Amino acid sequence: MKKDIILAGVGGQGILSIATIIGEAALNQGLRIKQAEVHGMSQRGGDVQSNLRISSEPILSDLIPLKGADIIISLEPMEALRYLPFLAEDGWIVTNSEPFINIPNYPDINDVMAELGKVRNVVSLDVDKIAKDCGNARAANMVLLGAATPYLGMEPEKIEAGIERIFSKKGREVVELNIKALRAGRGVAESK
Repeated sequence: MKKDIILAGVGGQGILSIATIIGEAALNQGLRIKQAEVHGMSQRGGDVQSNLRISSEPILSDLIPLKGADIIISLEPMEALRYLPFLAEDGWIVTNSEPFINIPNYPDINDVMAELGKVRNVVSLDVDKIAKDCGNARAANMVLLGAATPYLGMEPEKIEAGIERIFSKKGREVVELNIKALRAGRGVAESK
């Protein structure tokens, strides 16, 4: 098993939490991981990106080469476009459909989505709305992770166990809300 994953978004959206949960699930399945992160100006709404490499075999580098990513998971659609050169020909993009407009010259969202639509395998969903419908607007990242779950090659139960371990210190209610959001996102992806 080998998966090269690029996680992208804007500071404060929970990209690194997604990476941590996937990493926990991978380790729980006896897989190896390597991770590299770029925080940029994350506290000011800047780019946050993580390369996450998972494999049953030794991993020599923590960086994903051009055209090497099996999946791009992005909480911001323009950030998904930024890393498009890294996507493998048969790779997947799982992205939020709603922009986080943090720059004055943000392109028209219809143009951004049209460019993403040129990719063969795209799942686009309004993670913010789905998270609110689940009762926790802050769980948008878990909705996105749930939508990516079918393409990760990992057992959904292992990812839920990762959520359990990561959020257990915050209480049972937080764990349950995050798992609910994860399942809602997975349901959207499985229905497409």
